[in-house]
Amino acid sequence: MAFGCNQQGMISSVSPVPCPVSSTEQIPLTNLGTAVTTGPAVTTRIKVPVVVAEPTLQIVVEANIPLSPPATEIKRVKKNVFLEQVKLIPVAFTRIDGTDFFTVTRAKLFVAGHIRKNIEYASNACNGALQDRIANVPFSGFTDLVGAAIINPAIVGISESAEANFLNETTNLDARLDKFFFQNLVKFNEQPFGELVAANFFELDFSPTITTAQRPFNKLREKIVLDLTLKVLQVQQLAITAATVVPVLPGLTPPVSP
Repeated sequence: MAFGCNQQGMISSVSPVPCPVSSTEQIPLTNLGTAVTTGPAVTTRIKVPVVVAEPTLQIVVEANIPLSPPATEIKRVKKNVFLEQVKLIPVAFTRIDGTDFFTVTRAKLFVAGHIRKNIEYASNACNGALQDRIANVPFSGFTDLVGAAIINPAIVGISESAEANFLNETTNLDARLDKFFFQNLVKFNEQPFGELVAANFFELDFSPTITTAQRPFNKLREKIVLDLTLKVLQVQQLAITAATVVPVLPGLTPPVSP
């Protein structure tokens, strides 16, 4: 509310004029369920990403972040995580009966990335602007996936090679060194990959040198505990029993002949 003076010099209130806003009333639409029909159940094969593991890794890092200009007070710290590497290295296998494919029963999971921190702080300037400092705190490590940690085992096909040697057909007493038969079987495996699910941060930020109120400090020490949840997936071929479902649209579906 604003104030002004009338002709007698008295102060009177003047109400602000609201800004006009245009609007359109929406028309309600009907919402009816669509009838469907189900075909016979059949066994088919699909190729989809399968969850190999979904671990929650605890990552502990410590970092010193320089501040320029120096800070007198930390206002806000926003954090996010970026993964740069999720690699599954199999170390134990079980053969799938009757094949030369193997399921992975134990593996090492290597993870690397960084925590992106956006630090907003006040400097010692009188009525100064809010400062902003962006820092990337790297981390890396590995964990062991075995037993219940493996939800669906990854599948690996082993490549093979063979060599055949020949006898000297003239003497039948020595080998021919100029004649060989080679056979190579190469299997191209689906590469397991990672998917970020959640990141839970616990951190303590402080100046490594204790300062009094309003005294500037130029370094921020951070101790971070990150609970990182991710999925490890591999595209696999699955056999499922399912039935097709199609909508029934009256007036569009041709009638069935008698």
